[in-house]
Amino acid sequence: MKITVLTHLQKEDSRTVDVAARQVEEALAAGGHTVSVLAVHDEVEKLVRGLSDPAPDLVFNLMETFGKTQLGAVAVVGLLDLLGLRFVGGGPGEFYLQEDKGLTKKLLAFDGIRFPDFAVFPLRGGSDAPIALRMPLIVKPLRMDASIGIDAKAVVANEKDARRRVAHIHEKIGDSALVEEYIEGREFHVGVLGNATPTALPPIEIDFSGLPEGAPRILDHRAKWVKRSAEFKGTKAVVADLAEDVRAKLAGVAVAAYRALRVRDYGRIDLRLTDEGEVYVIEVNASCYLEKAAEFAMAAAAAGLDYTALVNRIAALAVERYG
Repeated sequence: MKITVLTHLQKEDSRTVDVAARQVEEALAAGGHTVSVLAVHDEVEKLVRGLSDPAPDLVFNLMETFGKTQLGAVAVVGLLDLLGLRFVGGGPGEFYLQEDKGLTKKLLAFDGIRFPDFAVFPLRGGSDAPIALRMPLIVKPLRMDASIGIDAKAVVANEKDARRRVAHIHEKIGDSALVEEYIEGREFHVGVLGNATPTALPPIEIDFSGLPEGAPRILDHRAKWVKRSAEFKGTKAVVADLAEDVRAKLAGVAVAAYRALRVRDYGRIDLRLTDEGEVYVIEVNASCYLEKAAEFAMAAAAAGLDYTALVNRIAALAVERYG
């Protein structure tokens, strides 16, 4: 096929393309496809022109944002739909459901899937409602991803600190705030592949043992992106060593959440496992990050699927979905 890998530029005049986009390009080329990369910042005309002259057989969509907004993914896939293109991953409806963490939890509740109890404090709504949740809590932006707005102060032990953190999200991030009960336990990321019959990959555990004493056991923004930080150095992803029944339980919850949120082609479900054996869905990540060293590719490798095979399998799943 002729495949266009669609990715984001941090600045309009930048020439630096995200490393994952280059890796996906190489994997697709190794699979026998004719591949080009279209990288845009906020130029709608460039985006339309690059996808129309000529139109590719498939768009491998890696756009997580558009321009300076962190919430551009819905609009980008809406445009792909309007252009009548076949593309990898969710459409605007699926992306919006995943983006709004409050809606995510309501859909999980409908299917009886466990998640932390929560409350939403709207950006321009009242913030003085009582917080009738069990302490400690974690306070996050409602719609942001990539751990934006999450740091060591995100975990709070009392209502006063929770309200202070809600105000911080409103003022600094410009988003509504999601306040949810903090689940103490082991954290696992479970990748899922497929559409009609989705399959869970081996679980990846996040090892927090290297974090400083007293630091919350969370993957905050520094742990994900600031390579010289104590948080980044103190966390690592490892293939989980689990009893078969525990592995099966994590896989079952992950696939159920994947279906509930209508994730297409591939995604990653973040889970917490308590000492009592309860599994909570923390987040659903449709079209999760595909860099070779990231958790999804690590899980695929543990299942015997190397990076080239993984990327080409995702492309094939998208084509099958379009019939």
